[in-house]
Amino acid sequence: MIRTALAAATLLLAVPAAAQNQQEALDARYDRALAAGYKALMLCGAIANAEANGAVRTPESVMQWELTGIQAPLDGIIADLPFEIVRRPSGQIAHVAVRWAEDMPARLAAYYGPQTGCSVLPIGAPEDSTSPAQPAPRSPAAQAVAQPKTMPSKARQAVGAVADKALAATDYGKGARTTAVVVFDQALGTAEFYAPGFDAKTPQRTFSVAKSIAASLVGGAVLSGEVSTDDPIALQYWTAGGPTDPRNAITLDHALRMATGRYSDTPGNRTDPLYYGGSTINETVTQWPLIYKPGTVFRYANNDTLLALKAIKNWLDFYPPHEFFAKLGMTNTVAETDWKGDYVLSSQVWSTAPDLARFGQLYLNDGVLPSGERVLPEGWVKYVSSPSGPQPATGTFGYGAGFWLLNREEGVPPDTFAANGNRGQYVVIVPSRKVVIVRRGEDPAGSGFDIAAFTRDVLKALPGD
Repeated sequence: MIRTALAAATLLLAVPAAAQNQQEALDARYDRALAAGYKALMLCGAIANAEANGAVRTPESVMQWELTGIQAPLDGIIADLPFEIVRRPSGQIAHVAVRWAEDMPARLAAYYGPQTGCSVLPIGAPEDSTSPAQPAPRSPAAQAVAQPKTMPSKARQAVGAVADKALAATDYGKGARTTAVVVFDQALGTAEFYAPGFDAKTPQRTFSVAKSIAASLVGGAVLSGEVSTDDPIALQYWTAGGPTDPRNAITLDHALRMATGRYSDTPGNRTDPLYYGGSTINETVTQWPLIYKPGTVFRYANNDTLLALKAIKNWLDFYPPHEFFAKLGMTNTVAETDWKGDYVLSSQVWSTAPDLARFGQLYLNDGVLPSGERVLPEGWVKYVSSPSGPQPATGTFGYGAGFWLLNREEGVPPDTFAANGNRGQYVVIVPSRKVVIVRRGEDPAGSGFDIAAFTRDVLKALPGD
């Protein structure tokens, strides 16, 4: 193994001195463990997935972008945790280790190759629990996809003036940090704009844009005849109780529309134990009880999307996400898993801005590839962009099935829908204009990017508005 270590100069503290009682000490220790898991997974994902694409990310770059401005209380902990990047003799990352307590092993994120990327291991996992084996090369080979033409200079300049405002952080949100903008117009072609240090091969974590990718994989399973959106999500430990367990009434449609009626412990259902603590999907997602009748109340929850993926697990075993990405020409995208191999498709996907533009183009084309192959059911675009379920009680966006709807936004075409993710990830799809707008960012917690205003301005800049 080749080891690269960057460590803080100060000795690790097991518990902050300010902890006043046993519970506070326990919470403070757990926060350190989560912060270490967050740091290990972000360093591993950003660097290893970039290198798989032929791009370069440095630890310093990851610290500047992915590891600043994150949610409290982790933001006050993460910078000083010492880390070590362990590489194989080939130079490829094996794992990232982050120390967080003197009496516990480092938190580990292991790289398992270009098909599934990095996974964070459970708190307390020993360093020799990561596999030293060289991962297999990425397969299958991506389908040949014609590169979109470059947008004519006049249109590119007009769109670029809007993108420059976002990149310069002069408009669209105080404190917002834009890393990439890609605009695809089916008639005109593509225009791309990047912040320094980012380019067309630089992947970023999609956060909840992954939920829209998950909905698309469900669409593939529906097309194959494996499932219907009206099917109950019949988990064995629910059905074993027969009609006694009311969760048997939850359908795939309920899960896609954030309407399962299940309890979640935080707004947005942060799922930190799964994302950064090393718990598994089976441990985290399925056990929550009902507090509403399924289909009656909107409650945005990571667990609902992950539950939808449980419903198509058998299909995913035969048709994993990397095969879907290959069909679309998304050659620089990877869906990561928990350490037991289940896809964390509520958040843990790494993708480039051009790949996300290709994803959006699939929805402009009603789920049909340029080759003519249909990969989503006929009518799936209308299904995911229709507000047929219960709607968010606050905000200006509606919700479809795995996608947000801009149907309430003045000046935006009413058929506009979007894949949205934390820290400013957006894939905006405007079918009536045949336009896809991708904005990537690393916005600090508490800031925001006005994607509706940005969409309005981009559309105004394009001919035909």
